[in-house]
Amino acid sequence: MTRTIKVYSQPNCQPCKATKRWLDRRGIIYQAIDVTESPADAAAVRALGFKESPVVIVSTGDPEMDLMWSGFDPNNLTKYTTKAA
Repeated sequence: MTRTIKVYSQPNCQPCKATKRWLDRRGIIYQAIDVTESPADAAAVRALGFKESPVVIVSTGDPEMDLMWSGFDPNNLTKYTTKAA
């Protein structure tokens, strides 16, 4: 099962920087999306009900099984993005 990780963030957002730094330090591959540069992505994140950055989406290809949360959350990052996940 292939997993993809997307981090929707914005500049000067400390929780966004902390999330990306956490992933980088562990060598976890993810796609960073700056919502200030992509109105379509910003609208999609808002449509999911999120109002703060970052929004992390861990997908296995089945939208019903996607995991998502907002904010810097080391517990979720460990649980859902590491190789043991």
